[in-house]
Amino acid sequence: MDNSNVALITKLVLEAVEKQKSSDDAGYLVPIGVSARHIHLTQEHVEVLFGKGYQLTKKKELMGGQFASNETVTIVGIKLRAIENVRVLGPVRKQTQVEISATDAIKLGVKAPIRESGNVAGSAPIAVVGPKGALYLKEGCIIAMRHIHMSPRDAMAAGVHDGDIVSVKADNERGTIFNHVKIRVDDSFTLEMHIDTDEANAAKIATGDTVRIISC
Repeated sequence: MDNSNVALITKLVLEAVEKQKSSDDAGYLVPIGVSARHIHLTQEHVEVLFGKGYQLTKKKELMGGQFASNETVTIVGIKLRAIENVRVLGPVRKQTQVEISATDAIKLGVKAPIRESGNVAGSAPIAVVGPKGALYLKEGCIIAMRHIHMSPRDAMAAGVHDGDIVSVKADNERGTIFNHVKIRVDDSFTLEMHIDTDEANAAKIATGDTVRIISC
């Protein structure tokens, strides 16, 4: 092979490598937040579980004015299988909602559907036990749909809108692609994709790692 052919082949290989590199780097970068099981409560249910007039106490600030409280509860499935120390998130909401992983659902013996937060109609029943009382929810237990929180500025930069469904890629040794990721846009949001512990463990992802939006 003469020098001119070697030079041409080398040029083509380098161009292919650069093109692939450019393709791999494409997409809007989003940090990950791994969301463990937790519960949102109404004020009425806070008082059932912790006592009349009780107010949740703040442990850690979260985005959008939310916080992880110092309070925890026990959740119990229909076969009396329980998971203790489930963190209560505040502030109180208009509807009580329990968010668990698929593994948690198996342990509890409940058929929790994958839902967007707030959509609990027809979801799984669950019992909740606190230090001062207990309550039974006919519906309210879900597996949270994976989603990305964004400010309007981030959404504009990423070329997406509130309610869009996108795919994202984790460029680690597992190389996982997550489909059906919902975009949620609000002025109070900090850029972060939320996945549950099952998804994080399967993809070998931890809080603080990043993924890229690859389609929308």
